[in-house]
Amino acid sequence: MNFQSQKSLLQICLSKKTAFLFFICLSTFWLRAQEITSPDKNLSLKFELKEGGIPSYQLLYKQKAVIKPSSLGLELQNLPSFLDGFTITNTAQSSVDENWNPVLGEEKTIRNHYNELVVTLAQAKNNNRFIRLRFRLFNDGLGFRYEFPKQNDLNYFVIKEERTQFNLAGNHKIFWIPGDYDTNEYAYTTSKISEIPSLIKKATIEINAQQPIKELSVQTPSMMKSDDGLYINIHEAGLINYPAMYLEVDAKTNKMVSHLAPDAVGNKGYMQTDTQTPWRTIVVSDKATDILASKLILNLNDPTSYKDVSWIKPVKYIGIWWEYFVAGRSTWAFGKENNVKMTDDFTKLTPNGKHGATTERAKEYIDFASKNGFDAILIEGWNIGWEDWIGNWKEDVFDYVTSYPDFDVKAVHAYAASKGVKIIMHHETSGSATNYERRLDRAFQFMNDNGYDAVKTGYVGQIIPRGEHHDGQWMVNHYINVAKRAADYKIMVNSHEAVRPTGLHRTFPNWIAQESARGTEFESMGGLAPDHTTILPFTRLMGGPMDYTPGIFQTDLSYYGTGSSQRVNTTLVKQLAYYVTMYSPLQMAADIPGNYERFPDAFQFIKDVAVDWDNSYILEAEPGDYITIARKAKGKNEWFIGGITDENARTANISFDYLPAGKNFIATIYADAKDADWKQNPQRYTVTKVVVNSKSKLKQYLAPDGGTAISIKEGTASDLKGLKKL
Repeated sequence: MNFQSQKSLLQICLSKKTAFLFFICLSTFWLRAQEITSPDKNLSLKFELKEGGIPSYQLLYKQKAVIKPSSLGLELQNLPSFLDGFTITNTAQSSVDENWNPVLGEEKTIRNHYNELVVTLAQAKNNNRFIRLRFRLFNDGLGFRYEFPKQNDLNYFVIKEERTQFNLAGNHKIFWIPGDYDTNEYAYTTSKISEIPSLIKKATIEINAQQPIKELSVQTPSMMKSDDGLYINIHEAGLINYPAMYLEVDAKTNKMVSHLAPDAVGNKGYMQTDTQTPWRTIVVSDKATDILASKLILNLNDPTSYKDVSWIKPVKYIGIWWEYFVAGRSTWAFGKENNVKMTDDFTKLTPNGKHGATTERAKEYIDFASKNGFDAILIEGWNIGWEDWIGNWKEDVFDYVTSYPDFDVKAVHAYAASKGVKIIMHHETSGSATNYERRLDRAFQFMNDNGYDAVKTGYVGQIIPRGEHHDGQWMVNHYINVAKRAADYKIMVNSHEAVRPTGLHRTFPNWIAQESARGTEFESMGGLAPDHTTILPFTRLMGGPMDYTPGIFQTDLSYYGTGSSQRVNTTLVKQLAYYVTMYSPLQMAADIPGNYERFPDAFQFIKDVAVDWDNSYILEAEPGDYITIARKAKGKNEWFIGGITDENARTANISFDYLPAGKNFIATIYADAKDADWKQNPQRYTVTKVVVNSKSKLKQYLAPDGGTAISIKEGTASDLKGLKKL
């Protein structure tokens, strides 16, 4: 029944004279269609049953179509589907308006404000088997999910495919990466939806352990912009005990349909009632800044059940890491051999002379961290097994407790402790999740025994159990199991090559960061496009913080004399801006320490910048073009601003109206020099101090692929004296 038919039915009902007929007609109307609006009335959700009892929804923003009528449902293996034959047996509406405080985050306090519609659907042809659809409409978008209560005729079931439709209202501009069950480390393509078929082959570049989806599809978060000025982001929230969702694309009709990652035998999910799917999310606004400011995905996740979160802290760190990517300057492996077993005597290997994780090297990094106020250092390649770790689909690959002969775990820990520096453990699994799970408790106990309270996990390679995928239900549950088990040992987790995040850092706040996208390491392997980091906050970071590993000052890698002509495709100042624009409570100064010592004035910003925040202000943004963000440091009267641009130079428009009124502050402005250019003069920059207040405005030049970074602090009268007022 369409909305015009519903209106006609209601008019007929109102023309009847008897209360009984009015009641019957009105009941029929409301059991066919339901509508709710967002608290600010800008968004409107309409739900109805189409002919044949097919559930359908549509979404409007300020009377503009965001999602046209789209059907909902799931196909099951060896059981009747949840696609049609439904009747509505109950509806309920409610509203919630509350505040909550994340453990770490972009905001000290987050408002959770929505109107909810819950529809209970029964299938008479299947013994009145029933499900619920739960819709939550926020001012910034919609979240909805399928729920399967306990019932006599539904206990266990296997999902063949989820068939949630997103029938888009036009041929939108879209920022996308190809659908792939095993990697999200593709470069972004910007095109119209209709152009995806002609571009998919070129976009599916070669990546380790990839498994592109046969059907034409893109990954979420999927960011789009309509011709009439709507910004639309489709993703999911609360991905637990379920495979990740991709979007199959019909490029002719602009319709997208959910597609789930399969397991080793082709099934999509194994379910037992009482259970539910993750939330399907649609964030929408006519302002790009609202997309970045949205906390809808976080709000849809459950609060943490951890009773003590005092041990979960933000971390700023350095690491024995980037030198491995700089044309083979150092290696993870200790020996020259390429066939080793965990039972081998690694003291008998032939040293390759380039091993990075030595005791002496670690002490050098610890000294640098201590001198410059860093919380921790990451040491990769300290443990045995790196000689043949990749490409062999090897199960017993690492043991996580045995160090190479040239790395003294006890000595390094004692030295770090004496300097007030923590060590971040590294657990690369090479995709062997079975091996990691068998060794998990021993590895975490080893960390406790040696004073490690944070771990970087990695999943490079094909997954074991063989046939499983990085994004399948089995691995989704594995990542969560690691986070939960780590919490038992009071360990924070930073996962790399894992399924992209869906806001679970609210539920498991020790899962403080992920990579799960194409990060800085790819600057040494072909480079990243100038617009890459103007897209990531609208896509990958919608689900949660990213360990992007910024801070590369030596952008021309031929500097190291290894014959490499590779370069990092940014200016130096753009690298500074990332500490504000690329949110994470875990931020790395990723370059080699000596490069920071060459640019001490620019390095000061990295030393100063906060990693946990009271407030964030999205000043200006356009996906693929530019982003400017200001943030207030947690518990301090300090603010930091980051602005970035794509390959085009631009002038950022920066307001300071979030500063306390009536007070003056010292702003240190790190800017691209007028002759700066990411190709020719990436290290040309200026540092200027000025006085600012809440009425100040700044028009700041950004070089091609450049940026700006600003720190704002309180100062005494003598500090302010002689400085120019902005």
